[in-house]
Amino acid sequence: MRQHALIVGGGIVGCMTAIELIQRGYRVTIVERNQIASQTSGESSWAGGGILFPLLPWLYRPEVNALTNEGMQRYPQLLQQLTEQTGEPTGFLPSGFLLLPPFNQASAQAWCEQNQQPYQPVLSAQSLISEDLMSGAMLLPKVAQVRPPYLMKAMRSYLQKHQVTMLEQTELMPLQSNQPISAWQTNDGRYLEADQFVVTSGAWSFQLLKSVAANLNIKPMRGQILLYQPPVNLPHIVYHDGFYLIPREDGYLLAGSTLEDVGFDASVTEQVKLALMQKAERIMPSLRGLPIIKHWSGLRPGTPDNLPTISQHPDIDNLFLNTGHFRYGLTMAPASARLVADLMTGQSIAEQVQAYQLT
Repeated sequence: MRQHALIVGGGIVGCMTAIELIQRGYRVTIVERNQIASQTSGESSWAGGGILFPLLPWLYRPEVNALTNEGMQRYPQLLQQLTEQTGEPTGFLPSGFLLLPPFNQASAQAWCEQNQQPYQPVLSAQSLISEDLMSGAMLLPKVAQVRPPYLMKAMRSYLQKHQVTMLEQTELMPLQSNQPISAWQTNDGRYLEADQFVVTSGAWSFQLLKSVAANLNIKPMRGQILLYQPPVNLPHIVYHDGFYLIPREDGYLLAGSTLEDVGFDASVTEQVKLALMQKAERIMPSLRGLPIIKHWSGLRPGTPDNLPTISQHPDIDNLFLNTGHFRYGLTMAPASARLVADLMTGQSIAEQVQAYQLT
């Protein structure tokens, strides 16, 4: 009889974990407190910019880069398979990544060389970018992006095709006991049975597990993003001093994002909107005076060092965690899904998962 896994959280990490487990022969149920592939699902899954690159990877621990590198390598084939099986686009676009100073050029170049990431110095002005920001700029031409809402829709279609049970508008009660689980209680009193349980609830994970995982260091971090539709768009993603502009294939342009420690408040603020506009216009002066098409926010699962928890629970042996990916859940999702599936099937290599363990 097939093993039955119940996945708690239907964002990108939860759906990617479901895909991995399906391919290993599991029967899968996803429980989502909102709706999978909707604006509310996973918050950060829908709201994120969709850059398949960890912005400044030379500043991160090797364990972060191990996950993001594997994700970047696996995405082209994975996204192609999703589109072939579902007919849904994912918005995959190798648009390149233009990095504007300040950044450590020696560290950046060394990282690119060590990780087979092509790069080239940009020696001439770019027509849409403020000329005074261009000195010392570097282009990474292979960096790609996806459209998170498109990807979520394609994943949902894939999961439906493979008979995944989706329990939407369903909230679970926080766990109270360190005993193995046979069923997890919902807020309306039902009990959902499974052989194994995987928490992929992002910023909400600690709320579910605080009685059984006091050391789980995850808290919500709000990010706000603006949407423009400039008459002439950028050819590449542009990153400058903690801020990015992401050109979409259909002419839209995303500008963001913030890192705000405001709890579970997912509202947007006028003050941040003005600050984001100033930063966007500083990079791309032609945005001045253009209307803001949309302004939204998402709640990332903030963790120290961007390091997720990918772990079997130390006491509850049929409970697993794949959560806390902070800014890089999208990029890390394929690798972290593989690692948690390895743990669930007894195939994990200790050195590969040691850094992500819950203690």
